[in-house]
Amino acid sequence: MANLGEEKKEKLKLYSYWRSSCAHRVRIALSLKGLEYDYIPVNLLKGEQSDPDFKKINPMGTVPALVDGDVVISDSLAIVMYLDEKYPEPPLLPPDLHKRAVNFQAASIVLSGIQPHQNLGVIKFIEEKINSEEKTAWVTNAITKGFTALEKLLVSCAGKHATGDEVYLADLFLAPQIYGAINRFQINMEPYPTLAKCYESYKDLPAFQNAAPEKQPDAPASTS
Repeated sequence: MANLGEEKKEKLKLYSYWRSSCAHRVRIALSLKGLEYDYIPVNLLKGEQSDPDFKKINPMGTVPALVDGDVVISDSLAIVMYLDEKYPEPPLLPPDLHKRAVNFQAASIVLSGIQPHQNLGVIKFIEEKINSEEKTAWVTNAITKGFTALEKLLVSCAGKHATGDEVYLADLFLAPQIYGAINRFQINMEPYPTLAKCYESYKDLPAFQNAAPEKQPDAPASTS
């Protein structure tokens, strides 16, 4: 019960789209930290990210965006690190300096080497300007190149999860990326046994289960 005169704390707000891998990362972080939040759907297929009211929150017109009182953050990595600083338990970075670097490197491969190439706007542009076959080849090339690099990076340090037996930053970026690769782009995971093992481990974790795309309120009924 709140003390008399205590100001009621405003709940976090997450602007999200059920299938966005960027928003998916943030949902995992929020779930791991045990944080309650209001889910505000932004339908990317309907172009709601370009709505003037949403662009006041995020001028880039992308999800996710997190509102914490007067603080507005609209980049998935920035949001995750903000949450980790403000709510440090459980930590999303290991104490070991080398493993911290590996976590950042894995996140960077997903952030810059894979996800931008499968972004909705990019693949729609390729499909419209060239054809759907080139779109598929473009996305497949980006994912396989990135997964090959991630497999080599993590094979020597993975445990139950990406960099050991605890969930850290790399796992938050791997889980949505692998989910999308399998379910949206039909990528065969056999060449990436380390990544596949990590992905299987996430299925047993409640925080990852709760953050899954099909569990979100704006997910189509056919996905549940």
